[in-house]
Amino acid sequence: MSVTKVALVTGAGSGVGRAAALGLQTAGFTVVLAGRRQEELDKTAARGEDGPAMLPVACDVTQPDQVKSLFAEIERLYGRLDVLFNNAGKGAPAIPMEELTFEQWSSVVAVNLTGAFLCAQEAMRLMKKQSPRGGRIINNGSISAYTPRPHSAPYTATKHAISGLTKSISLDGRAFDIACGQIDIGNAATEMTERMTQGVIQPDGSMKVEPRIDAKHVADAVVYMASLPLDANVATITVMATKMPFAGRG
Repeated sequence: MSVTKVALVTGAGSGVGRAAALGLQTAGFTVVLAGRRQEELDKTAARGEDGPAMLPVACDVTQPDQVKSLFAEIERLYGRLDVLFNNAGKGAPAIPMEELTFEQWSSVVAVNLTGAFLCAQEAMRLMKKQSPRGGRIINNGSISAYTPRPHSAPYTATKHAISGLTKSISLDGRAFDIACGQIDIGNAATEMTERMTQGVIQPDGSMKVEPRIDAKHVADAVVYMASLPLDANVATITVMATKMPFAGRG
């Protein structure tokens, strides 16, 4: 069966994932929507315009068997995967590091890092054997991949790790026409950043409201990265609110 280019977006039920999935569909991709909440994935699919199909598939990226099943379904239906947007992520409460529980730490690592690894692993397996060979993996990093916020040890640690994973995928995929890049986002207007409208803690201990940007600007960058031919790659790109604190977080 002949299909358009196929993209998989994890965490597609809200925020950046939803915006990116809709942007990719508008750009002509067949989009597979993955996430834990089927009803939210269905809402994303319902917002899709006339164009290639959007396939909602409930999947917890922290569970290897569910990830394997997701990719097996993609291969069965489409025979290939051209783009993986590793977007699923979560944070922990903004409290002093010594007050975090092991469960809070483990939960963030499982989604942000292990989930991204499991999806990338399955994507590479499929991209290596499909014909034409190759594809693209885009990892959702964060400005926290460079500079932490106060009280953000689990999130920051995993986003630093994503940078390492991105470089490793880029290196290991090079011989197989698999490109890998990372998008680092600063204050996209999503549920995760809603608290910024009320004020968040700054490095000097003060609380300040921070500016946010429409998630569509992030989606546009993802679509640009995804649409490049495989002989060109955006290794890293930062999309952020112009006036948010970044350099030194001050």
